Amino acid sequence: MAKEKNKNKIKKSKKRKFFGLDKNGNPPEFPYVLATSSTIHNRGLFAAKDIPKDAYIIQYLGQKISKTNSAQIGLNQFESSQFTNEGSVYIFDLDDKHDLDGNFDWNIARLANHSCNPNCEAQDIEGEIWFVALSKIAEGDELTFDYGYALEHWKDHPCQCRSKNCIGFIVRSEDRKQLKKIMKVSA
Repeated sequence: MAKEKNKNKIKKSKKRKFFGLDKNGNPPEFPYVLATSSTIHNRGLFAAKDIPKDAYIIQYLGQKISKTNSAQIGLNQFESSQFTNEGSVYIFDLDDKHDLDGNFDWNIARLANHSCNPNCEAQDIEGEIWFVALSKIAEGDELTFDYGYALEHWKDHPCQCRSKNCIGFIVRSEDRKQLKKIMKVSA
């Protein structure tokens, strides 16, 4: 009997855990967003109506995965993106043991582009990733956030946001000053 209980636990732990879908497996509606062509990269998210500061705009949906699986999935996504002109990696940190893989068509939040001058911020709200407005956003504006990539692989992530403070590569804001120095020395 004890072995049978353990067997059931193992089966349950291997079940795919999706975040943000309803009981029927459908994503919710997000009235603030519209996905369409972007001048930054391919497609992006845009404000479907005026958005007030601090509004929860859209939840980043996906599958909860272990950190071990995350590294391989992220590498596969990055390698695949080198041949497609699509986005690269759609993984968010959740906690010390898990990440959120958002590489699913029903997760339109994955279309949000990076900007060095973002109008949204990705926030962990009670274990869920939400894009929250940093300021009032006008209808039609592209919704962007800082991807926060580490300096380590800066050459792999060119930036096309064209904001005033863009340095041409996607790195977290606290690393931009150091990257400017690196680029100056290597020029």
